[in-house]
Amino acid sequence: MWREFPRQSMQISPLAACPVVAYTEDAMSIAVIEHLSKFFGAELIFSGVSFRVEAHDRIGLVGPNGAGKTTLLNLLAGKLQPDEGSVSYERGISTGYLPQIADFHPSRTLYEEMLTVFAQVHAWEDELAALATQMSDPALLEQPDAYNAVLERYAELQTKLEHAGGYTIEPSVRRVLDGLGFTREQQAAPATHLSGGQQTRAALGKLLLQEPDLLLLDEPTNHLDLAALEWLEGYLTSWHGSVIVVSHDRYFLDRVTTRTIEIANQRAEVYPGNYTKYVQLRAERLARWAKEYEEQQEYIARTEEFIRRYKAGQRSKEARGRQTLLDRMERIERPPVDHTLKFKIGAQIESGQTVLTTEKLVVGYERAPRQGDSAEQSAGLRVRVADTTIQRGDRVGLLGPNGAGKTTLLRTIVGQIPALEGYARQGHNVQIGYYAQTHEGLNMQATLVDEIRHVSHLSEEGARSYLGRFLFSGDDVFKRVGTLSGGERSRVALAKLTLQGANFLVLDEPTNHLDLPARQVLEEILSEYDGTMIFVSHDRYFMDALATKLWVLEDGEISVFDGNYTRYRLRRAQAESAAQTQAAQAARQSAAARAEAANGQRGAQASQAQRTAAQVEGEINRLETRISELESALAEASAAANVERINELAEEYEQAKAQLEPLYEEWQMLAG
Repeated sequence: MWREFPRQSMQISPLAACPVVAYTEDAMSIAVIEHLSKFFGAELIFSGVSFRVEAHDRIGLVGPNGAGKTTLLNLLAGKLQPDEGSVSYERGISTGYLPQIADFHPSRTLYEEMLTVFAQVHAWEDELAALATQMSDPALLEQPDAYNAVLERYAELQTKLEHAGGYTIEPSVRRVLDGLGFTREQQAAPATHLSGGQQTRAALGKLLLQEPDLLLLDEPTNHLDLAALEWLEGYLTSWHGSVIVVSHDRYFLDRVTTRTIEIANQRAEVYPGNYTKYVQLRAERLARWAKEYEEQQEYIARTEEFIRRYKAGQRSKEARGRQTLLDRMERIERPPVDHTLKFKIGAQIESGQTVLTTEKLVVGYERAPRQGDSAEQSAGLRVRVADTTIQRGDRVGLLGPNGAGKTTLLRTIVGQIPALEGYARQGHNVQIGYYAQTHEGLNMQATLVDEIRHVSHLSEEGARSYLGRFLFSGDDVFKRVGTLSGGERSRVALAKLTLQGANFLVLDEPTNHLDLPARQVLEEILSEYDGTMIFVSHDRYFMDALATKLWVLEDGEISVFDGNYTRYRLRRAQAESAAQTQAAQAARQSAAARAEAANGQRGAQASQAQRTAAQVEGEINRLETRISELESALAEASAAANVERINELAEEYEQAKAQLEPLYEEWQMLAG
């Protein structure tokens, strides 16, 4: 059941599976989720799910694949109905839902698709113009009641338009699309021509522009490169509303969320804090649960032994009493057992000290232009790699934007495609194990057992046992690879990789499609790997845990950085800060030089600086006066519903505001 609630009626019962939730009139809850249960056919997805969403909440929704996270989001969005329980929203609360698959109109450009978010605003503008025409009709002046009604509606629409940011729509659209990494050329192209990943980003941008009270985000980090991830983190951190987000990116969850809800074992558990805090609290909770369960089991065993020994003897009355107590005892449920990947990756032989050498290496491709290609697309792809070596034991993380050439570089290293220039030469005894993000090395027609036996000497029974380490059991091992989900195919690809015994792993997005527990296990396994590796991943926790150096791809060139992602990010922030400081110093020096040149007397720099400060102050006063005039003109244009004039004045107003800030800074420098 999906409904609205008045704030004064927020009282729900606590749930055994979830922390106690209490609501009062003063609570800032915008939603109450009470005793939700959902079945698909005869299969129970979860039951008894209860929690509340507060104003400005940042909730991370975690749990293994298939536990019901997407189902819960669909229930909150009203796209599914619960079999039991209810979802209640405070009156007036709006929600925005980001599904994993986007849907755009084929005739609209990306920019036009974003503008559809403001259809209501445009309708208000049209109505304002129509009302202005009505008010200019002399006949209406002779009807005071009708004229007043038109005036009231006009004032109401003006207020709505201003509240909705009607004068800043274009800057808002550009800011979001630029932040998500779309070029102006892509913004002017049909939205349906974008790749799947780009469409996901576009759908996210459209949702952010709607500015709902509650954002429901299902895997928003999929297909985002690091620059877009960092932008989204900053955007959501300053988001005025509430957020519930499903993500397998631990770094993202730590930076964005302040509360965590785990969906697992058909129930929900609510934890305070971000993902790292959740992991800690969950481990402590399960440890307490296991201890209490074991202590109770020991007590039950002792009591049952006492009852067995004395139920027919002199202490039979005491035995019956203990049996009564035992019958009335509330039994502690057995703690859930986490089913995790259980395997190791090891090298069969040791490689030479130098594993890979690059010299004057350029990778990529060249192709003939196609209709609709940009200049960059027509030129193909070229990535220049700095001359470097990978030594035995190195763990190299490869960073770069989507589409920049990371996969092309890896495929060149493993010998699948030739280099355009130079070479990447393997060292002595190097045996490569390649994991392709598209799972192109898997035979989609083969069964899982046959796929494993094809790269090993295992018997059918041995292959079935081996697949059990990768969470395949029963008849699942006889499924065809092509029928598996993305996460299941990833586990099959890892199973094949493990059997190779390679001493140089080349991994292209090995964490894609894996849920959080599987990512953590893979991270632990690779941290114990005794060979060398180079890998691409957008999982920054994974990158931090494994990388000893980074290859950073920017503007078509690879540069080498010693350290993991956190050290790289810190170094980059320090460099940006130093650049800003240097730019500020240059600005001050330039201002001083201009002041000295205007005076023409080197010995009177102090007085000249004061004269220049006075000049800047005069410019500020003139600009502030102009801004005030523009604000008055905007109000008049709004009253006249002159949309063309409003747009013209709004542009000049923004330019004037932009000119004012540097003048303030220059005046403070000269006057100080």
